[in-house]
Amino acid sequence: MRQVTNLLLTIFIIGLSGCGYTTGSLLPTELDSIHVENFSNAIDPTREMSDRRASYSYRPGLEGNITRAVIDEFIFDGTLKIDNAKQSDLLLRGEFNDFRQFPLSYDGGDNVEEFRVELQVDIELYNKLTGDTLWKENNFVGQTSYTVSGLNAKTENEGVNAAVKDLAQRIVERTVEAW
Repeated sequence: MRQVTNLLLTIFIIGLSGCGYTTGSLLPTELDSIHVENFSNAIDPTREMSDRRASYSYRPGLEGNITRAVIDEFIFDGTLKIDNAKQSDLLLRGEFNDFRQFPLSYDGGDNVEEFRVELQVDIELYNKLTGDTLWKENNFVGQTSYTVSGLNAKTENEGVNAAVKDLAQRIVERTVEAW
């Protein structure tokens, strides 16, 4: 009986200790501040809807919303402090290059019930101390789905804002976390 108790106690202690899965900062300790440049909008406003694109991709001012959301996420995360361009150790540059919204589901009368919103950016992170590019990703996506009817209905603006927040969270995670 004593052996069974010891075995159960050992299993319990191992279970409490976790599996060893942790996140840590990807960045060296000397890199503790970041400057986020204003995202630019590279979408051509003359691009029209077509059979391949169900919505206009040009959204004036959305690049500013993305910039603010990324800065807010860095502040919330707390790993890196936001600093001015001269004082920061890191520089994040981004270019907003696509907006897509498309239906995901329909009701019995062929009315759209759910949409997907995707925002796409090209981003680069520079180490200003060494002049090296730490990483660069093209076509980096933030996205969300939202319903337009029912208890959890959202407006298009709420859906776009949720996609902006998702994009900002992914950018911060990509910058500071090593999995």
